[in-house]
Amino acid sequence: MNLKIGVIKGDGIGPEIVTEAMKVLDKVGEVYGHTCEYEQLLMGGASIDVHGIPLTDETVETAKACDAVLMGSIGGDAKTSPWYKLEPSKRPEAGLLKIRKALNLFANLRPAVLYDELKGACPLKEEITEGGFDMMIMRELTGGLYFGERKTVEEDGVLKAYDSLTYNENEIRRIAKRGFDIAMKRRKKVTSVDKANVLDSSRLWRKVVEEVAEDYPEVTLEHMLVDNCAMQLVRDPKQFDVILTENMFGDILSDEASMVTGSIGMLASASLNETKFGLYEPSGGSAPDIAGKGIANPIATILSAAMMLRFSFDLDKEADAIEQAVSQVLKDGYRTIDIMSEGKKQIGTVEMGDLIAGYIK
Repeated sequence: MNLKIGVIKGDGIGPEIVTEAMKVLDKVGEVYGHTCEYEQLLMGGASIDVHGIPLTDETVETAKACDAVLMGSIGGDAKTSPWYKLEPSKRPEAGLLKIRKALNLFANLRPAVLYDELKGACPLKEEITEGGFDMMIMRELTGGLYFGERKTVEEDGVLKAYDSLTYNENEIRRIAKRGFDIAMKRRKKVTSVDKANVLDSSRLWRKVVEEVAEDYPEVTLEHMLVDNCAMQLVRDPKQFDVILTENMFGDILSDEASMVTGSIGMLASASLNETKFGLYEPSGGSAPDIAGKGIANPIATILSAAMMLRFSFDLDKEADAIEQAVSQVLKDGYRTIDIMSEGKKQIGTVEMGDLIAGYIK
């Protein structure tokens, strides 16, 4: 298979970590008989330096012509970078918002995986995390409170602010279908998170999710109120497989889940539209303070590439091979500085990419 992949290396450590992910993808192609055709794209500060804006319309059109996009990190040091002297609409992060909207990336996937080898970095008690955990948070990304009507008015000399949380059944149905589809590739369990005891939007969410569930008899569905879910994530994270939820709840819960894994440098993410197209990126930032030092952890980007193979190309065996290679490198005691612990072998960005690629056979 020929894989046409748009590549946004981005800013800060982005070029370093994306280069290692491409190295691993090329090794997968060599072993499994695929070819990777890369289309280099500019976004964020790198685009500002060349074009004066964080994302051009031409870049968006080129991205649309690809099968998927692999991205590094966007942005720089807000205190020192000249990019942040520009108006907000021309700063690096504006490019990310623009490309999400232009590509209709409504489904955000953030896996939270605790490898047994890294359990010492987890803030939870060891008896809770023994054996590790593996969950996928499925967040609706283009609706809800963040995209609803908002205004601030003055009434009788008092300021009042309004934010509207709205969803229609079609928006809920498409994210629910994607959540159940992904559960079918995993352990076949969906936990739909809402606040149906209070919110009309959540009651509609629950109704539509139950309708979608009827088409997936192999998948177990449970409902959980968001406050209880926040508690359960620290009480017993192993109980979760796919967490399906709306925009604001997903924003909060995915950050909580990332914390209990112990290192954001290990966390991949994907944003998908209604086709197989997706944008894949690490959850961490551009870390300009360590850019160019060869010490950044590329694992989150490499795992994002594995997600790309799984969800945009349906290459599950190849995705498994990458994930198993990452696990094996950790079992063998290799660590970048952010996940280093006593008695392990510290290595740099390039060495980590080389090792992971070397385990794919």
